[in-house]
Amino acid sequence: MDRLIEGYRRYRAQRWPQLRELHRTLAERGQKPRMLIIACSDSRVDPSTIFDVDPGELFIVRNVANLAPPFEDAAKGYHGVSAAIEFAVTRLEVHTILVLGHAQCGGVAHALSQTSRDGSFLDAWVSLLDPAKARIATQVGDPQAALEYESIRLTLENLRTFPFVADAIAERGLKLEGARYGVADGALELLNPATGAFAPVV
Repeated sequence: MDRLIEGYRRYRAQRWPQLRELHRTLAERGQKPRMLIIACSDSRVDPSTIFDVDPGELFIVRNVANLAPPFEDAAKGYHGVSAAIEFAVTRLEVHTILVLGHAQCGGVAHALSQTSRDGSFLDAWVSLLDPAKARIATQVGDPQAALEYESIRLTLENLRTFPFVADAIAERGLKLEGARYGVADGALELLNPATGAFAPVV
């Protein structure tokens, strides 16, 4: 906490004066981000830093391995990620959903490991990657990198199973995008929806 408080004091002294008017506007008018980003909880991958944006520009959902589950009945359990997607699409009416994966993802590594524990929230969550794992089973090369890419494609597919996402795509042109960030080199790759391949942003 001491480190956080020190950072807060620097923020209040140095950055807050520059953002005061922006925050006043956001407080009075509410948020209207144009983009929802589904990103990993990984401490090395912060969307606001990567895309150099101000407060109010991004609505961000972060979880292990940047996943969205397929649509399920809301009456069965609690669905934090699904609720956030619904809020972004139906209340905020975002223009784009970006699934942001990354290199050296610990959640993906866990999904590839053979360890499992009864009652593990983590194991249950990364089991969402089972279809993606099946797709890369015969690929040569680095299985973790392959699964990182495939997990982004899978999450984009899962997003389309939500009726309100499908409606927003059809009725107002909601866009779904995929990207992968390189932790070591800071490189960003975008998914080309026409080819299904990732290409570097230059």
